[in-house]
Amino acid sequence: MSGILTVVGTPLGNLGDMSPRAVEALRQADFIAAEDTRVTLKLLNHFEIKKPMISYFEHNRKFHGELICQKIEAGENCALVSDAGMPAISDPGEDLVRLCGERGITVSVVPGPSALIAALAVSGLPTGRFTFEGFLSTNKKSRRDHLEQVKNETRTMIFYEAPHKLHACLRDMYAAWGDRRIAVVHELTKIHEEVIRTTLKAAAARYSEGNIKGEFVLVIEGAKPEELQEGYTLEQAVEIAAGLMREQGMSASEAAKTASQQTGLKKGDIYKGALALK
Repeated sequence: MSGILTVVGTPLGNLGDMSPRAVEALRQADFIAAEDTRVTLKLLNHFEIKKPMISYFEHNRKFHGELICQKIEAGENCALVSDAGMPAISDPGEDLVRLCGERGITVSVVPGPSALIAALAVSGLPTGRFTFEGFLSTNKKSRRDHLEQVKNETRTMIFYEAPHKLHACLRDMYAAWGDRRIAVVHELTKIHEEVIRTTLKAAAARYSEGNIKGEFVLVIEGAKPEELQEGYTLEQAVEIAAGLMREQGMSASEAAKTASQQTGLKKGDIYKGALALK
């Protein structure tokens, strides 16, 4: 008979946040899949739990994911934990849960602390609708492309960020979106926990010198209606070009250039579409 995978939420930093049910889930498991076994060992020692562990992180997830599934299918129960918070949220545990689902393995969950929800709750920004964007890329172009994609997002946005990338992240956010309200939430549930409610411009200046430690959650207000920019689909741009060709006698190239300037879409794509429509 196959075992089950139990996704177990663990404290963000304060061990007092560990729920009795989470402790029991770790005690009942046959083995534990942990992001960093050294971090999890401290947690287990605190609650006097001794269990076999297997590491499961970004660089070994394919091989160890298969191994974990084989052990569960052989009848063992596995508890999945991350270093802090809920596994599978911006975490390689996402892949293990998917893999178990594909193989028909039962997946259960013991809810626990979540940095994104905790940060949202203390941010002072609208909580009715929000979007979680995870970590931005370390690649400058990819990071800026991501920020451009969500420029017109009206919901509150939540990002995770590492200390060594914080200034570049805030700088690029300000450049992409202008000045908006932000809550910089630092070291949640730990001794030096702080919530800085400020603006993107001020936050970029505050953290410009670096030399900071700890984990950050950034909660940023969404775009206001007056900030939204009208967007065009390629189909609409092609229709504009076709109209210019039909009504003003423009060549396909001229019409595509004009439509490109109006919509911001690529001239080449519009040109191809206009020729096909013609």
